[in-house]
Amino acid sequence: MRFMMLMIPKGYESAEPGATPDPERVEAMMRYNDTLRKAGVLLALDGLHPPSSGVRVSFSGGTPIVTNGPFAEANEAVGGYWIIEVKSKEEAIAWARRCPASDNEVIEIRQIFEATDFPPEVRKAVEGFPEMQRQFEPAKK
Repeated sequence: MRFMMLMIPKGYESAEPGATPDPERVEAMMRYNDTLRKAGVLLALDGLHPPSSGVRVSFSGGTPIVTNGPFAEANEAVGGYWIIEVKSKEEAIAWARRCPASDNEVIEIRQIFEATDFPPEVRKAVEGFPEMQRQFEPAKK
C-alpha cells in the first residue's frame, strides 16, 4: 500500500516567497528521510515553496482563471510530502509518528489509489495510456 504523508506547517500559508526552514530543522528531517530510505519504504519526497510563490488555476464556466499566491482564503498549506510504501495504514501512522516535526506542524496521511481500488470500467478507461496505467500499478518490492 502506498501512502502520501503531507507536511502541513502552520503559518506556511502566509510565508514570504523564498522562505526556508532553519538548517537544524533540515538536518533533523534529513536524518528522518534517511531512516525511511534505509527501511526501504521511501518512494519519493519533496519540499514545496510557500504558497506566496505559487499559482492556482481554477475553472469557471469552462474557462481557466490563474490566481497568483498568496491565497487569502488559505488557512493551511502543504510544505512538503513523502510517498511511502508500507503494509498498512497503521504502519504509515507509525512512520509519521517518528517524524521530528515541531509543535506547529501536522502530517496528514492519505492512501494512494491503486488500480485494484477502482471498478473495471475505470481501469478500462486507462488501458490506452500505458504510462498512466503503470502509474496506477502498485510498485513491486
